[in-house]
Order: sequence, then structure tokens, then C-alpha cells
Amino acid sequence: MDKGKIYNMDFKKIYPLLVSKAEKKGRSMNEVDQVINWLTGYSAGEIKKAAASSMTYGDFFRNAPRPNPDRYMIKGTVCGVRVEDIEEPLMREIRYLDKLVDELAKGKPMEKILRTPQQRERLAEGREKISDGQKGL
Repeated sequence: MDKGKIYNMDFKKIYPLLVSKAEKKGRSMNEVDQVINWLTGYSAGEIKKAAASSMTYGDFFRNAPRPNPDRYMIKGTVCGVRVEDIEEPLMREIRYLDKLVDELAKGKPMEKILRTPQQRERLAEGREKISDGQKGL
């Protein structure tokens, strides 16, 4: 799909699809809202307001009140594309949400979906161990 088409789609058309994907796998709308809140900083009320408005999907991400600084920890593929390799920033944000909802639908525990400072520390420790191990090369 053309990036412009995705950016210009109404959030109110996409939000129910995200919720439906999660609910089909036994997850809840509240959990989808929690994932969106973690990623963007929108409250549940703000998400509902956006879903009732004519806000575009692109504007939903462009106007995110508090993008999570730990979102860079989201790794993996969506539609066969590695999210961490997506160069266009807005598309990467959109795919981050796709990836989080995929993880939710696959039954991953919420505490693992919502990357935590402890996970960031473990990631950093892993990098240091790799760096230390490469010093002898």
C-alpha cells in the first residue's frame, strides 16, 4: 500500500481493526489502549477521542503527546519488513504499533510487550558483553 494512503487513512477506521485483531485472540480493547499509550503517550480518553474524530493515522502519530523513548527496543518483522530497518520515521512509528498489536495477539505477556527500563539495561549489558568479547579480536 502507498505510504500516502496509509498516512491519510482515518484513525477511526484503523483503530477498530487493531482492536479486532487483538480481541480475536482473546485480548481486550483496554490492552490495545495500553499498548498505544505506551508507544505514543495518548491516554485512553484521548485515543477514544481520536477514534471518534476525523484525525488521520499519520496525524495520530505526528501529534503523539509523548512518544516513548524506549520504542527503539521494538524489533522484528511486520509484513516481512524489519521494523528497525524502516528508514522513514512516520512509517516506522506506524509499524511499531503494528508489531506491538501482533505481539499482543500472539499472546505475549504485557510486561514483555511494554519494553521496560530493566529490558533496556539487559539490552545494554548484552551489547557491552559483545563489545568486550570483540576487543580480543
